[in-house]
Amino acid sequence: MSKPGPGGHVPIERIDDCRWRIPMSARADMRVEGIVYADDALMEHIRNDPCLTQVANVATLPGIVRASLAMPDIHWGYGFCIGGVAATDPEQGGVISPGGVGYDINCGVRLIRSDLTESEVRPRLETLVNDLFARVPCGVGGHGRYKFDRHELKKLLSRGSSFVLGLDLGTAEDHAATEAGGVLPDADADAVSDRAYERGKDQCGTLGSGNHFLEVQVVDEVFYPEAATVLGLAKGTVTVMIHSGSRGLGYQVCEDFLKVLRDAPKRYGIELPDRQLVCAPVHSNEGQRYLAAMRAAANFAWCNRQIMTHLTRQSFAHVFGKPADQLGMKLVYDVCHNIAKFEPYEIDGRTVNLCVHRKGATRAFPPGHPEIPEPYRAIGQPVLIPGDMGRASYVLVGQAGAMAETFGSTCHGAGRMMSRTAAIKSARGRSIQKELAARGVIARARGRTGLDEEQPDAYKDVNDVTRVVEQAGISRRVCRLRPIGVIKG
Repeated sequence: MSKPGPGGHVPIERIDDCRWRIPMSARADMRVEGIVYADDALMEHIRNDPCLTQVANVATLPGIVRASLAMPDIHWGYGFCIGGVAATDPEQGGVISPGGVGYDINCGVRLIRSDLTESEVRPRLETLVNDLFARVPCGVGGHGRYKFDRHELKKLLSRGSSFVLGLDLGTAEDHAATEAGGVLPDADADAVSDRAYERGKDQCGTLGSGNHFLEVQVVDEVFYPEAATVLGLAKGTVTVMIHSGSRGLGYQVCEDFLKVLRDAPKRYGIELPDRQLVCAPVHSNEGQRYLAAMRAAANFAWCNRQIMTHLTRQSFAHVFGKPADQLGMKLVYDVCHNIAKFEPYEIDGRTVNLCVHRKGATRAFPPGHPEIPEPYRAIGQPVLIPGDMGRASYVLVGQAGAMAETFGSTCHGAGRMMSRTAAIKSARGRSIQKELAARGVIARARGRTGLDEEQPDAYKDVNDVTRVVEQAGISRRVCRLRPIGVIKG
């Protein structure tokens, strides 16, 4: 997947301090404008990136509504930019595009809180990180301790996290604190290929590689005390953040359907500016089959993160000599950021069920939304935004502006500024592990490049990214989480 040249030829106009417009005149075939959320400093990094071309390209998709959107963590991806949001209307020829979901279907983040304080954890931190590293499988192609035969996998792909909860790998509270209850209905396990089954049979409960991580953190600053109290987060307490997705199974589903849909645009008379935007009408047989397989892969991802939650609790219980529930280890929330969902929105005075693509973007429903679990409904949906392993991550809550502007969406992370190849080159002659240790972060990885390619300098500053989405009124910062221990592939 080669990256094209600079995208600086795409015209972009300032709307206000945190919004920019790509006008429909940027391409003759744009159906809507492009909107990018960024401040001046972030736009300096974005302006000459080919991701802006991708925002304009997405605006040409049949049935797209309102605008092609990009969050402040925007960077180049496959077809859609990472940080891209697009909603299509199936009743107006709207399409589903695998590039708008991504290869790692339902890559997402979950946060576990505890009653432990940093002063209690610091003396045992190295022991804890080493135990987590030994207990939670990670790395390229990593194999887990939980293996499922095809019959079991079919149940898992259909039922989502309720399947592994039925194996005593979590609690009923975990189910309630997971987006969509950890399952997308209408998943079809039979739409998943034999190769995907083979890749997934021993990868459920594994972290993977790349930007996936398990991180021990401390609540470093609280910005919205009322919401923090509802979420069970207090300054100085320890949390665990897990970032992973559907592993090889989800990757294979994407790979398979990029081939299945390759000729669909021609069959349905769809002209595309980029073949990576391959798509099919939502109501077509091809579109429905991809959606059914994508939902199955999403269900796998929720099971994956649930098993790792169970392993994390085991690790803490072992190191601190108390059951996890006595340590207060409760799931705060789990959100996904590579997915397509059908959600109702008001369009031109009528309610329309839209197909919302979130590619490296997180759902951010506002206070009062019926899909938010009851304990959180008054404050808004929890939003989990990982940064880099040397600075911080954030907890936010959704705001009303997200429903009005971004189809209930916000950013999903800090966003890369440096390619993995460039990051590895930049790390030559340095020890990223020692640099992190100097910041008080104990890090473990399967190979040297795991830390090198994910070094803090490779990412935008998450403080800047979250400030933009708060200023735009689409999500509100609750607290900042400082890393103290990291495991990566």
